[in-house]
Amino acid sequence: MILDLHTHSIQSDDGRAKVENYCQWIRKKDMPLDGFVLTEHRQFDAVSDYRHLEDEFGLVILKASEVETDYGHVLVYGVNEDLLRAFDFARVDNPLGEVLEAAKRCGAVAAPAHPGRVNVGLFAHFERKGPVEGIEIVEVYNGGSRPGDDELSLRQAERHGYRGLGGSDSHIVSRIGRCATEFEGDVKDMDDLVTALQGGRFKARTWG
Repeated sequence: MILDLHTHSIQSDDGRAKVENYCQWIRKKDMPLDGFVLTEHRQFDAVSDYRHLEDEFGLVILKASEVETDYGHVLVYGVNEDLLRAFDFARVDNPLGEVLEAAKRCGAVAAPAHPGRVNVGLFAHFERKGPVEGIEIVEVYNGGSRPGDDELSLRQAERHGYRGLGGSDSHIVSRIGRCATEFEGDVKDMDDLVTALQGGRFKARTWG
């Protein structure tokens, strides 16, 4: 099963894609995606209901978040009420260690996004400030990466023993699915996704 684990809709301040249009594009282009996860910036969208689109297009549509920390952006899967109270999702400087600890305590998974990005990625912060304990997964394939970014992510992930996932980081419809994550078993809901990520039953994919 293949899911794009990093997408943005018009719910994000810089997103220009409607969720329905993502679904239409996936089907029109006959893409090898079984679904996608909406990781809106600095928030968790608990209100929007996309079940009718799941039924209409036969896709899994899940909701997560992309939060900002002092070591760069972090994708958070399995957001619940406890986690929403643990730190301020709207902040742009959450301490990474606190986000990682809170996610683990609340049964969620936190994975730094585009860690190989120059100046702002996780590994650039490592060079300046040193590593942070508690990281297990990072995004090694990002659809918005510049040449060399993902190669750095892959090298550093291997060096530190991190597992790697993939996501398009799409903000417009035509970017969805450029990178994704393949899972060994079915992922029907967020509980399934968190369990699969925690168990390491996945691999990053990219189509360039």
